[in-house]
Amino acid sequence: MQDTIDWLRGRPYYEGQIARHETVSGNDGEFRDLPLESRLESALEKRGIDRLYRHQAEAVESVRDGKNAVIATQTASGKSLAYTIPAFERAMDHGGRTLYIAPQNALINDQEETLSELARDLGFGSRVSVAQYTGRLDKNEKRAVRDRMPTVVLTTPDMLHYALLPYAHRLWDWFFKGLETVVIDEVHEYRGVFGSHVALVLRRLARVCERFDADPQFVCCSATIGNPVEHASAVTGQPEPSFDLVDENTSRTGPTHWLLWNPPEYEDDRYGGTKRRKSNHGETKRIFADLVGRDCQTLVFTRARQAAERYAMESADELRRRGDGDLANDIAAYQAALRNDRRRELEDGLHSGTVRGAWSTNALELGVDIGGLDAVLLDGYPGTRMATFQQAGRAGRGTDPSLVALVAGEDQLDQYLMANPDEFFSGDPERAVVNPENAELLPSHVASAARETWLSPEDETYFGTDFPELVADLEARGELERRQTSGGVRWVYGGDGSPQHEMSLRTIDDREIDLLDRSRGDVIASLPFSDALNDAHPGAIYHQQGQSYEVVDLDLSRDVAELSPTWADYHTKTLTDKEITVEEDLAEKSLPTREDCTVRFADVTMRKRITGFERRDAKRGETLGRESLSLPELTLRTKALYFTIPDDLERELRAMDGDFNGAIHAAEHGMISLFPLELLCDRGDIGGLSTPLHPHTGTSTIFIYDGYPGGVGLTREGYETVESLMTNTREMLRACDCESGCPSCVQSPQCGNANDPLDKRLAEHLLADLTV
Repeated sequence: MQDTIDWLRGRPYYEGQIARHETVSGNDGEFRDLPLESRLESALEKRGIDRLYRHQAEAVESVRDGKNAVIATQTASGKSLAYTIPAFERAMDHGGRTLYIAPQNALINDQEETLSELARDLGFGSRVSVAQYTGRLDKNEKRAVRDRMPTVVLTTPDMLHYALLPYAHRLWDWFFKGLETVVIDEVHEYRGVFGSHVALVLRRLARVCERFDADPQFVCCSATIGNPVEHASAVTGQPEPSFDLVDENTSRTGPTHWLLWNPPEYEDDRYGGTKRRKSNHGETKRIFADLVGRDCQTLVFTRARQAAERYAMESADELRRRGDGDLANDIAAYQAALRNDRRRELEDGLHSGTVRGAWSTNALELGVDIGGLDAVLLDGYPGTRMATFQQAGRAGRGTDPSLVALVAGEDQLDQYLMANPDEFFSGDPERAVVNPENAELLPSHVASAARETWLSPEDETYFGTDFPELVADLEARGELERRQTSGGVRWVYGGDGSPQHEMSLRTIDDREIDLLDRSRGDVIASLPFSDALNDAHPGAIYHQQGQSYEVVDLDLSRDVAELSPTWADYHTKTLTDKEITVEEDLAEKSLPTREDCTVRFADVTMRKRITGFERRDAKRGETLGRESLSLPELTLRTKALYFTIPDDLERELRAMDGDFNGAIHAAEHGMISLFPLELLCDRGDIGGLSTPLHPHTGTSTIFIYDGYPGGVGLTREGYETVESLMTNTREMLRACDCESGCPSCVQSPQCGNANDPLDKRLAEHLLADLTV
């Protein structure tokens, strides 16, 4: 692999772009003997598994000892054996049952195939049987699964919510009575709104199990995150001390060559001649073609489905242009919208090597088995270290050396890591955040729990200290009915229908707008209401499956937006007005460097109105014009951290040459952009507001708020670590060589005020004063 890296360095068009070359040494593997049932031992030996790695053996021993377990090791480290061995042992011994939960059907398909083959090799009479229970099964297939009564059932959180728990006492009693093991695969994926929903579903599962006198153990598999035990506890509802942590990877691995790759600079007159970075997409496409041309099987991770499709096609064209037509035919795109059979075909092709190169979304980040690749390219920073190392883990075949190249984009986080490579390689992994006490989600889950089995005052254990008030509210609304029994007061569901089917785990917005193609009369997509106001307002340019549309009408009385195909060479960006009301301060502290700067964590209401939109040139990004809009106000009750600017510092900044309003606006943007350094989140999960005078504080204030109703714990964690967030933002501003602010430091594509005003220099002075 070093020869390939030297060859890349020698290409004239790559001069000076490798910002860091870091080699992570491999591992010879460390094994531990573990006694196994003879048939299971033989079945594993047929697969070349004659010994277990130490971390696998430790995890199995924890489960055998009755503990919950978290296995937090890298991709392809063999985590699945940690739950497979106990699950099969319990089924073979006494018919004990296992529930396997994964966030995506692709993972379930992969696991079902692997576990079913292993079960068949155990021979007749083993009592181990495996089946998936997912939405892809028809009614007859689902009935057949229940009739077969498998010992291992694989499902998604959604199906547990919709199809297992509501029928626990009628169709699934045989399963829950014998449930001994619950496997939560990819537990790090359960964060934000989705994770908060899943955490409440698992609390409902625990209630149902209790009614059947079952007390299953939880085995959680995770990527490397900063708080694996804390997060597993928050998701499952099990106490932290009940978990054993296994987080040392002792599997055999080869060395990994990491390249931090920064695209070349050019001067941009729009920013006063400031140097800008060329597109990471174009640079990644060229490196991809070079590596595939040198017979390196290569996978690229990019962020969008359409990008994966488009760049795979353009990469194949580039290989044909170079005279590598045969290789061009072996290039593919992989993303979640593909049909199941096509996804499986590509997975098999990657595993066998017939697919020589692929562009993928993060759909291949999770544990689907595709073997080991020679190289992985990351088309822009994936947003978190966790995702970066998960994706990088796809490179590496046995003990052979592998290559991972992170090709940086121009935005703040990418360039921060290029300027601080030690932070990337040696920094602590991000913490995952989930909030099962979200007041917006709890009522529907409590109503669902009552539909599944009666509620009692003791259910406060599952649903938190606000449970009595929540039950009283639901009773007053007629969703719960009180019953006095010999065992005490009980509540049963009093509404009509199924509360489970009225609630989606993947979103918190239950109103959707259909997008109608006028030319064909077809609905081409549906958007949540808030997204539709932003992306499907009159005049918006909307892209779908390679076709561009202009929104000609948005009829909110019918919840329909009408679109017409267009060849417009511009895109649109909404403009907003925003205000925040502080409902209640929940916590406060002073900065250790400035006791007169108070940081607070609060319950707030954010009100936003889209006032208009800009048309921007697709190539240059220049504003072509603005139009006004009249759309409904959006209201978000959430959590926020906020801090005020000390009076003497504000006077000092206002006396300097610059724009004070631009300073606090730039500081807000910078802090939001670096939130993912500490927490597992997307930059779009966080919003902000800076104002020179806020009615609640009576002075200049910066707010950073959770972008989801009720909050999902992001700003709560941000409040705890605000000092490091300010320090990192200050360093990012200092490292950027632009004069007035650019996309690499303080400009944000999500800004509702079109990045006006911004004053990078004063923002750096502001943050330096607060942190030094």
